[in-house]
Amino acid sequence: MADMTESHPVEEAREFPSERGELLLRGPVGMIECATDVPEPEHERPATIIICHPHPLHGGTMHNKVITILERSMRELGLRTVRFNFRGVGKSEGVHDDGYGETDDLFTVAEWVRRTRPEDSLWLGGFSFGSYIALRAALKLDIGQLISIAPPVDRYSFDCLHHPDCPWLVIQGDEDEVVNIDSVRDWVNCVNPCPDLIVMEKADHFFHRRLMDLRGLLKNGVRDHLPELTHDPESV
Repeated sequence: MADMTESHPVEEAREFPSERGELLLRGPVGMIECATDVPEPEHERPATIIICHPHPLHGGTMHNKVITILERSMRELGLRTVRFNFRGVGKSEGVHDDGYGETDDLFTVAEWVRRTRPEDSLWLGGFSFGSYIALRAALKLDIGQLISIAPPVDRYSFDCLHHPDCPWLVIQGDEDEVVNIDSVRDWVNCVNPCPDLIVMEKADHFFHRRLMDLRGLLKNGVRDHLPELTHDPESV
């Protein structure tokens, strides 16, 4: 596949791209920069995941390493993937809006996915600040799976958000210097029904030197909830 830097952004794509690339969507305050990718045909499943990056004011972008490993793991499982930059990041227009406008940005991307892949199950995933945005949006979207990595439960009003009606995987490092693991455990135990919490030992906030382990946890954590393969391997 061509390198991402060689692709040409296309405004208002009418179809989901058939190969890796970038595009621009018209959002509430301007254009939203997106990156899409597709699985190998023999692994394809009728599902698309939208992935939300960490805090824009602390260097978070859709190219963050945790975000790209989440994207890779889901694509290897057979999902189409969409990463996007929140307003004010990269080519996305606008300014940071403390989570409110960023949720609207996610709704815009979700609407485009629904329009271009109407038969797909919609999945949401996010890392740190992005996990908060994904959860806020999940409460108003019919989704098949939610993935929260290092959710900053003591920095944002997670307690005010209810459990979405779908499987929910939470992954947290036990040496996270940004998100307190005890706060995450307490929050998970108060959510009903309780999300599936996986604690990764000796992992910091950005999972330095543990990204391949994170990839494995992600894949194993959602495997039981995957839609059936689009193509029957025995018929090929």
